[in-house]
Amino acid sequence: MSPRAGNAGPHTLAFVESPVQLLNVLEWAHVHAPGAGLTLVVLSPVDPMTRGQLRRMAELAREEGYEVRWEEARGGTSAPFQTIGGLMGVLRRAERIVMGDPFSRYVQLLLTITRARDLVVVDDGTATMEFVTQLARGERLVRWHRRGARPGPRDLLFAPVSSSARRRLTPGGQRRVEVFSSMPIDETPGGVTVTANDFAWTRARFGPPRITKGADMVGTSLVETGVVDGDRYVEAVRSLAKTHGARRYFAHRRESAEKLHRLAVETGLEVVRPDLPLELIARRGPVGRTILSFPSTVVHTLPLALAGTDVRVAVCDIDPDWLTQTASPRAQGFLDGVTGTARDVHRLSAVQAV
Repeated sequence: MSPRAGNAGPHTLAFVESPVQLLNVLEWAHVHAPGAGLTLVVLSPVDPMTRGQLRRMAELAREEGYEVRWEEARGGTSAPFQTIGGLMGVLRRAERIVMGDPFSRYVQLLLTITRARDLVVVDDGTATMEFVTQLARGERLVRWHRRGARPGPRDLLFAPVSSSARRRLTPGGQRRVEVFSSMPIDETPGGVTVTANDFAWTRARFGPPRITKGADMVGTSLVETGVVDGDRYVEAVRSLAKTHGARRYFAHRRESAEKLHRLAVETGLEVVRPDLPLELIARRGPVGRTILSFPSTVVHTLPLALAGTDVRVAVCDIDPDWLTQTASPRAQGFLDGVTGTARDVHRLSAVQAV
């Protein structure tokens, strides 16, 4: 077991709600080693696949010597009150707060309680790009696929907490804010420190992988979030798999069982539900010589995790015709930006999906 958890220094409390967030807290801790004593607080979601990946990541964190608190934060009506009540003491004592999702209402509420002067936002993929842009422009914090949508009753009720969290995440006085990210950040808010995440811990801990012939494909939840039409997506996957000889489809943890079943039947791909974030799955191997993806976080993270190998990451553009009528007006531009700013990837034209 690593001795890091016992190191002297300011105590750090990290809040995570997804396996990718937990991975990137470990990457942040690796960069800041020997660092402070770190307690990871898992605000457990309901989704079974996400919970399973979080359990596996929590095991890895404990093997690294970090304390992990598993909170059934969504286990019923009273769960949020019990979770927040149980965290009150450690929240007030923590000198540094690390968070994986500044858009999370849970995290925003916890930010109103803590007295910590050091705040760190670790990579949560494309959401990190949007968070930094909104913070720099003084805009309200809202996820990119919901931009342009009319705020609902819960949004209006929670607006004061969200505004308070945005102020807490704005550097000033003795308050320091860091963003730890592998994503391209162009608009840096004044006073915010940006640190690069190059997946050094992942590369040191796993691999290099065994590389197989053919291609693997990475799934996306753009259908589930209402951005891309389901029929167009299935046809695009089928066309890509046929063109590039893909054999496996690594499902995103938020993809629906119905869509995955349809993909398996209509494309012939082997659908794989990973038990760890894809960066670790690919680094452990075996992995295809080519990894195919639509615009998503992995087009930025996989080249870093697989640095020094012969694996090629290829990204397929999203055709504007694939978007749903309810997609955010900013969706196409945002997705194009995700692809256009990716380094060390091969860009594919949008496939014909009819």
